[in-house]
Amino acid sequence: MRTIAVLLLLARAAAAQSSWDLEALSKAPKTAAVEGFEVDGLKAIYYDGLPWKGKPTRVFAWVGIPKVEGKVPAMVLVHGGGGTAFSDWAKLWTGRGYAAIAMDLCGALPRKAGKGWERHEQGGPPGWGGFDQIDGAENDHWTHHAVADVILAHSLLRSFPEVDPERIGITGISWGGYLTCISASVDARFKFAAPVYGCGFLGENSVWLDTFAKMGKEKAELWLKLWDPSQYLRQAKMPFLWVNGTNDFAYPLDSYQKSYRLPATGRTLAIRVRMAHAHGGPGEKPEEIHAYANALFNGGVPLATVTGQGVEKGEAWATFTSKAPVVKAELSYTRDAGKWQPRKWESAEAKLQGGRASAPIPDGARVFYLNLFDDRGLVVSSEHVEQP
Repeated sequence: MRTIAVLLLLARAAAAQSSWDLEALSKAPKTAAVEGFEVDGLKAIYYDGLPWKGKPTRVFAWVGIPKVEGKVPAMVLVHGGGGTAFSDWAKLWTGRGYAAIAMDLCGALPRKAGKGWERHEQGGPPGWGGFDQIDGAENDHWTHHAVADVILAHSLLRSFPEVDPERIGITGISWGGYLTCISASVDARFKFAAPVYGCGFLGENSVWLDTFAKMGKEKAELWLKLWDPSQYLRQAKMPFLWVNGTNDFAYPLDSYQKSYRLPATGRTLAIRVRMAHAHGGPGEKPEEIHAYANALFNGGVPLATVTGQGVEKGEAWATFTSKAPVVKAELSYTRDAGKWQPRKWESAEAKLQGGRASAPIPDGARVFYLNLFDDRGLVVSSEHVEQP
């Protein structure tokens, strides 16, 4: 039996080298139709996942391909905690002219059973986080399977003749944002990633600190070395759109900032004051994600780009370029310290002058950043700044 010390050494190696067989995962998995699930414009399927505890697994997914001429772009949609394969989310993207796949990553079907979702006979490990699975084989952990299932979903989309394999993005919500960070870092075929809420550095300042404490130092360190997104984000090859709120209960802004600074690729921030944390509208429908995808894949008008920022003579400033007119700017700030989640955030009007926004920093402000709003109502944010 492997000791914790040996596992830690293996985990450190996994941080530099993926534990996933990318050659195998890059091949389209076998699929089968699923009876009893019908949604107009979508197909309910199983696709083959990785073996779990030596037994084969299958993953439920909704797949949709719009009926248009020519090859279409596509999105992989990664649900979060308490979620499943959401047909409405897939239809949101097919209605925009994209192929889409939304899969369940906890071995379940999108059918209620008690307080959760109905598990099926060939489901993989249940979620979330897999903290209680740490003593088992690494390849049986939930994160290992969930990331593999995301990559296989990507490979399946790429195999469809209607889909342009060079125009596929990924977005995920909460735990799905966490998985998006890892999956995009491991699978360089994605052309962009948009994690919503989810990030890394979960061992530093997250809602799971009590969970790590109960696991004990060695097991918590092992989990973080194996499965924290901070171990993978440096490998990412594609641009990222990071979507979050100032008071997110699970993924606070300090960990978020450390995460979005890791990839050596383009990044765009969309940080709204007190953004709600949920599936449905808050997590699935930020129009910034739609605009970002359309700019990359369909020649649409891109989001603004922050080109610089700083503090000078008591003012915060940011420079930017934008093809869509930036019609408003705000300085968002908090005077509170301590835990990020309960802090009170306020916003003050900022001055726009050409490609520059600026605003006086209010007395006592501990953290602040600038938000730029274009004529579509879409927001792009500067990085937040902390001061004593």
